[in-house]
Amino acid sequence: MLRVRTCIAVLSTLAFAPTYMNGQTVPPTPNENDIPKPLPAKVGLAGSDRPDVSRFLNVRRAYSPSPSPDGNRLAFRTTISGKPQLWVSDAAGGWPRQLTFGESVTFHEWSPTEEWIVYGTDRGGDEREGFYLINPAGTRERELLPPSDAFREFGGFSPDGRSIVYATTERNGIDFDIHVIDVERGADREVLQGRMGLYAVSWRPDGGAVLLVEVRGEDANDVYLLDLASGQLDTLFVPDVASSYGSFSWKPDGSGFYLSTDQDRDMSGLAYYDVGERELTYLETPEFDVEQVELSHDGGWLAWTTNEGGYSVMRVKDAESGEMVWNRELPRGIYALDWAAAAPVASIYVSGPQIPGDIWTWDAFSGSLYRATESAAAGIDLEQLIVPEPMSFTARDGEVLHGLLYLPIDIVPGGKPPVLLAVHGGPTSQARPRFNPVHQYLLTRGIAIFDLNFRGSTGYGKRYSRLDNGRLRPNAVFDMADALDWLGEEAGEGAGIVDGSRAAVMGGSYGGYMTLAALTQLPDYFKGGVSTVGVSNWITALEGASPQLKASDRIEYGDIDDPDDRAFFVELSPITHVANVRAPLMVIHGANDPRDPVTESDQFVRAVREQGGEVLYLRFPDEGHGVRKLDNRITAYRQVAAFLEEILEMSVSSR
Repeated sequence: MLRVRTCIAVLSTLAFAPTYMNGQTVPPTPNENDIPKPLPAKVGLAGSDRPDVSRFLNVRRAYSPSPSPDGNRLAFRTTISGKPQLWVSDAAGGWPRQLTFGESVTFHEWSPTEEWIVYGTDRGGDEREGFYLINPAGTRERELLPPSDAFREFGGFSPDGRSIVYATTERNGIDFDIHVIDVERGADREVLQGRMGLYAVSWRPDGGAVLLVEVRGEDANDVYLLDLASGQLDTLFVPDVASSYGSFSWKPDGSGFYLSTDQDRDMSGLAYYDVGERELTYLETPEFDVEQVELSHDGGWLAWTTNEGGYSVMRVKDAESGEMVWNRELPRGIYALDWAAAAPVASIYVSGPQIPGDIWTWDAFSGSLYRATESAAAGIDLEQLIVPEPMSFTARDGEVLHGLLYLPIDIVPGGKPPVLLAVHGGPTSQARPRFNPVHQYLLTRGIAIFDLNFRGSTGYGKRYSRLDNGRLRPNAVFDMADALDWLGEEAGEGAGIVDGSRAAVMGGSYGGYMTLAALTQLPDYFKGGVSTVGVSNWITALEGASPQLKASDRIEYGDIDDPDDRAFFVELSPITHVANVRAPLMVIHGANDPRDPVTESDQFVRAVREQGGEVLYLRFPDEGHGVRKLDNRITAYRQVAAFLEEILEMSVSSR
């Protein structure tokens, strides 16, 4: 729901002027030494009990499957070539074929006509996407919408495959208008002048209307139905208490749709909305969040997943009889399902600690299950990778917090391993048991990892996800201290799980902010930290926020124009407390970041350097909100691994 931080501020010339401290010249920030230089590859030998970090980074995955309408082929993305590109394979497996070879592919979808696959690319991670069409053979390609300064949100093919709906800020750079473009002729028309945070998400089966969602905070949205002929906008859901609605799946006759929602509930359930009766009915209300809901093209099979301790559990039933029909085994992990447009065939993406990401196809009629992809493991025995244990503990104010604990295998008898506290982005996201190459590498080096679901995380109900909203936000920072205290002193009946005196913190995006907050507000807890694309100054970050983010910021954070809120943001900002930084810091940022501008890291690194602090800065000129390209990832995370091993006083092996 959130694609944030778009305004990339222009560095003033003063940023490049040298400063002076104690008579010593401090180099300007950024400077040429902050631009990462490629590091030589040293993968080591396959089968080593201490593989080099680059082996983990070379593990591949296939993800985002989109089946052809007949269910016989799959379009998916993988980084086999070094960055995300579009590939096609047979649904039952076989050698795949690469279709795209340019910039990183950011989304794709197979047309209901089978003739085209639509995909998007941006420019160096700036997230301002162009739309393209390519045939499944990869021999014909068309530019449907060239990239521009506008942000766009793809909304899907019409049921007949002749049109695409999308939202765009083309008109004024702020508001998202709804457009429909003719696939063959390229004719583009505006069907609704919108506002910030308004997106198209699902076509009605007759192609005459489109469901729209408008964000209402980071974990909620309102829902409308737009009639394309009349332009009439019908309000479906705008409850008094903000709620989440998603994963819309229409009945073939258009009489209503299945969805996941937490309206009038704490956890999301499986529901059905009758459009004519304007009535919402819950069908399944488990104690866990219902996440994805997918109805087959003919309405015969209804599938849904639940989030149980971070892992996905999939269920499928005969929509007419109600009989449960899913009885197959998949590797334990996180699942995403997509039905073919004209066949009872589903693609299922599976990812977990021991399966970095691959795709299965399931024929609901015959029950046949095939593994369609088997990505390269780079010589690593995936079965030996560490599977985390879900943990819960009590914070200082009595709130029960959660996380995933990864413990290294080779712990010295009587000893305790150092620990990396990992903090996820969002903040409305969740630490889940995914494959993380750097985490798995560090585990082989004897470092424990606690992936913290601080208050504000999803997966534990609507109440929990809102415990950090507005003036409650500092409580999430103290969750990091409480987690470390629990790990080091209270867990295991007082024996302790880790060596709390050797702890580091690492996170990206909002987790990058949390890392900087930890080093500035909890300076006695951590030996060092790694911040990737994080916020250092909430004033500059919120003032430069994207249209997507501004639609939710006032609910999630507060009103930047309110004097009291503004003073609160100043106090909340790590830059305000930069003088407290005593531990070594590593910072990673892409110069093209449209969510958290690179100036957020520039200003913090500069401030640390000016006070004599130790900071390593990797400022990638060809990346955005994160590090996509394999060469850059190897360059970055080899240094991350060495940095963490050094500050946690591990024996650093030669690389």
